Amino acid sequence: MKRLAWFVIPLFVVLALAGCRVLPGIIPGVRGEQEPSAPEPAPTGASQGVPSPSSSDDLPAAVIQNDEGGPVVVTGEVAYTNPFFTEGVAQPLILLESQAGFVDRDRKYVIPVEAQTLGQITSDFFESPFTYSLTLPAEPQAAARDVDNDDAEDAGVMVFAVAYWDNVFGGPYLEERDLGGGGWSTSYASTRTSEDYETEREIIGGKLIVYAPDNEQGFPSAFGEDGLLFTDDDPIVALPAGYTVVNLDAEPFVFDRAREQKIDLLEAEGSALEDFSQMGYAEAFDGMVELFSTEYAFTEYKNIDWDALHGEYRPRFEQADRANDALEYRRALRDFLAEIPDGHVSGPFIQEDFQAGAGGGLGLAIREVEGGEVYVNFILPGAPAGQAGIVPQARILEINGQPIQQAIDSADPNWLGPHSTEHSRRLAQLVFATRFPPGETVELTYQNPGESEETVELRAVPELESLFFALFPEEQMGFDLPVEARMLPNGYAYVQINSFFDNKLLTVELWNRLMQTLNANGVPGLIIDLRQNGGGWGYIADQMAAYFFEERLITGRSARYDEALGDFFFDPETEEELIPPDEELRYRGEVVAIVGPDCASACEFFAYNLTVDDRATIVGHYPTAGLGGGVEDIAMPEGEMVRFTVARAVDVDNNIHIEGVGVQPDVVVPVTPESLFGGEDVLLQAALAELGP
Repeated sequence: MKRLAWFVIPLFVVLALAGCRVLPGIIPGVRGEQEPSAPEPAPTGASQGVPSPSSSDDLPAAVIQNDEGGPVVVTGEVAYTNPFFTEGVAQPLILLESQAGFVDRDRKYVIPVEAQTLGQITSDFFESPFTYSLTLPAEPQAAARDVDNDDAEDAGVMVFAVAYWDNVFGGPYLEERDLGGGGWSTSYASTRTSEDYETEREIIGGKLIVYAPDNEQGFPSAFGEDGLLFTDDDPIVALPAGYTVVNLDAEPFVFDRAREQKIDLLEAEGSALEDFSQMGYAEAFDGMVELFSTEYAFTEYKNIDWDALHGEYRPRFEQADRANDALEYRRALRDFLAEIPDGHVSGPFIQEDFQAGAGGGLGLAIREVEGGEVYVNFILPGAPAGQAGIVPQARILEINGQPIQQAIDSADPNWLGPHSTEHSRRLAQLVFATRFPPGETVELTYQNPGESEETVELRAVPELESLFFALFPEEQMGFDLPVEARMLPNGYAYVQINSFFDNKLLTVELWNRLMQTLNANGVPGLIIDLRQNGGGWGYIADQMAAYFFEERLITGRSARYDEALGDFFFDPETEEELIPPDEELRYRGEVVAIVGPDCASACEFFAYNLTVDDRATIVGHYPTAGLGGGVEDIAMPEGEMVRFTVARAVDVDNNIHIEGVGVQPDVVVPVTPESLFGGEDVLLQAALAELGP
């Protein structure tokens, strides 16, 4: 099965303030079986309806169109709407994909290298649609399958689709990990597959390319009564030797042997972007809520009443329609989404509202320590707090007459929200407890170290430095590599994985190089720092975690809504599996991972994988963000994109294991004044202590 992605979003709302945007990955939602497209009209002329020559006395000959001796070259287009289709892709390729796995219904079938024929991408891959060209090999090397249902052993035929793939794990051809563990393509291929839970992944339309070694091989001329291909009730016809293109959307199938074939690759419905952008505000809202009410992965888990929310918010969208007010529409959309306690959910960031409501600061940032005391950990030179004499390590006691704990409790966390976990929500409230409308007068009661309590009035000024300090303690400017490693003085290694959403090939190559270096130098222990990793491609995260294991491991599965079933469906044949790399790349030393609330989504699955069989020790002040599912985007009016969770991830015992809870540290390091102001990285020190002297 082709795995398009997992998902994530780091703090893109705040990053938008700095003029950049971080996009996450996506798990397509299941939409049920697609209706076959209309059959292509048969060409006119002498080439129409010519029976193929056959020496088989038992089978009728296939009726051939355009009998020019068989296809030689195939060209076509690949149109995509999925907003993450090109993200992180470094080696896109077009493959003549053997369908032996589909004929066998073997979802673990790995296409041998010798069977892989690569095409060429002939236009800009990063602009949809792109074009391709593929020259068929004179003597293909794929596995043949006997599909004529005559109970005799025949040479059989080679069955192919044309498919798009992303080559990530090295070498010019695809290996098992590139192929998602095996199987056959379910999107961006010349075939269409069912998304219905009863017939999931069954080929239901599109085009196949078939190679017969001689003129004595049979092939289905239609789907049988069961509606499935390559089953016992298929009607069979004899094929001529060589290549034939089979149009499965015709009834019966159309067999075409023109030398030049145009075959477009098809985006599956479940991979395509849901697009409500051309609707009115209220109509688009209705469509969005309908999707949420059926496809949102954690409705019962989070006790969400979609009907009540729809009734509460629809009047605002109706009013925006009547007034043709784009701003009020965006505000209504933002406020509706803030009702969903899920850190993956995102929508409009309204900069003017942010600037008016929270664009002012006092030039300080605060942190809460164990026991509930709140300390200043950042002072912006020249800003109001510093000018008033407040210094780092000062305790904040009251804001506007409210005790500091009440002030934090009343702060709006949803400038960065919503949030999946209480600890993430609390940390966001800490950030915004000191944000105000520019120009507002704020009464602040504080106590500098060794001094008496004081109360001052400060005027909030437009400044973002204190906000960025609170959100991004390790500033990343875009020059960071996805994987950055170094040796520590005590002989252990340290690696910071900054993202799982960077160039996928580069990420894996850097990871391979690290593992080779660790093993070549006999490094006994590795510290993996995940604190600033906002997530990305879950499949990449899974397979990078596999380098720490000797055997394949099932770590969980995901359920998605199935329209035909009317419920969420766990495909019993689809599991999240770690596939270890070649032996020389496996690392067997001790491992400690450092996590925090900014480790989100795919980062959390990587961290969770390390807990399997107690492979690593997890160290942190807090759990991870608790974003435990795959996401999908919806295009809404006014250029807005709404993201929501459509895949319900569970562990091997079917327990929701990340959403709403995060990955818990084995070693919880309390936040204390000493840890804040001691001048050392206490989490790194705790990780080193776990590795030993």
